[in-house]
Amino acid sequence: MIQKPNPDTIYPVPNVKTVTYVKPTIKSKNIIVGDFTYFSDVDFEKHVTHHYDFYGDKLIIGKFCQIAAGIEIIMNGANHQMNAASTFPFYIFEGWEQSIPPIEKMSVKGDTVIGNDVWIGQNTTILPGVHIGDGVIIGANSVVGSTIAPYSIVAGNPARLIRKRFDDELISLLLKLKWWDLPTEQINQLIPILSCDDLEKTKIDLKKWVK
Repeated sequence: MIQKPNPDTIYPVPNVKTVTYVKPTIKSKNIIVGDFTYFSDVDFEKHVTHHYDFYGDKLIIGKFCQIAAGIEIIMNGANHQMNAASTFPFYIFEGWEQSIPPIEKMSVKGDTVIGNDVWIGQNTTILPGVHIGDGVIIGANSVVGSTIAPYSIVAGNPARLIRKRFDDELISLLLKLKWWDLPTEQINQLIPILSCDDLEKTKIDLKKWVK
């Protein structure tokens, strides 16, 4: 009997301890990760920095993302007050007489959201509050500081659009299908379509799935 994919397996590649499914390793209540998203390393949470409970910001990552080693996801706790004469956080250090500024006075940019089937290249840095759409590819060593539309390829510092991955028709079909939300049995049926490099044929075949 063929074993079904198990999203709660920490080490999903047989005999390899350097690739992990992220979801079953998460301890923070403010990090939400979808099934089958993997990290080409261990201890993903160490790569989420400045994530302090009192800010309340969340990191939300979809399903089937592919996250390379060396990435850093910087959360809102890294930001300093920018609407005053000095950005120095006196309140953190002993001996200085400053109360902690209220959250609404801080430069808080909200939750960081990464879509489904996103490929994040090695040593990428993601800044607080960005939204990355489904199907995005981010080149290695990029710094992402703004929203990225679905099925875009971006790279650089700051990360800039290189091109759309597909034409608008195929992007629309994929966003309607949301294959990552289907049962594993149906995803297995879709694999030949999802991995086909004849994109015109892919569009024809996907139309049979998208109602």
